[in-house]
Amino acid sequence: MNQNKLSADPLALILGVLALVIGIASCCCYGITAIVPLIMAIIGLVVANKSLKEFGENPEAFSPQSRSNVNTAKIINIIAIVINGLIVLMAAAVLIFYGTMLSSGMLDDFNDFENDDYYYDSEMESDTLNTWENDTYEDDTYIIEEDSTEVDTNEKEFF
Repeated sequence: MNQNKLSADPLALILGVLALVIGIASCCCYGITAIVPLIMAIIGLVVANKSLKEFGENPEAFSPQSRSNVNTAKIINIIAIVINGLIVLMAAAVLIFYGTMLSSGMLDDFNDFENDDYYYDSEMESDTLNTWENDTYEDDTYIIEEDSTEVDTNEKEFF
């Protein structure tokens, strides 16, 4: 009696373990990469179910240890699907939440932009540094009223 391994004996176990490890590590990336291990776990579960179905049709052709490995891989893949599914749902919820907040903030800014009082003052400030209207001339002395300093242009420097 030749007892062989099931076709998914190493594959389903490897896919399940990798899906768990990558899925837990994807929490550091805000769950964006959790889709890949979710797909890996689904593939591992499908392959494990096919192998268990194959074992059920002909149990004498396969070893009980191989059935035990595939059954363990099935359980690991189910756990990986649940964990990665929760991570994907949480990542989607976070993206929806931040997207809603961003869009509502942009909508508030857009509504505030329509109010002229918020962004535009009706009284524009004039630039007083370069206007000649406020300057006065008295006896060849140039006086700037804003600074309240007098500059006498007639004085000669003695050096």
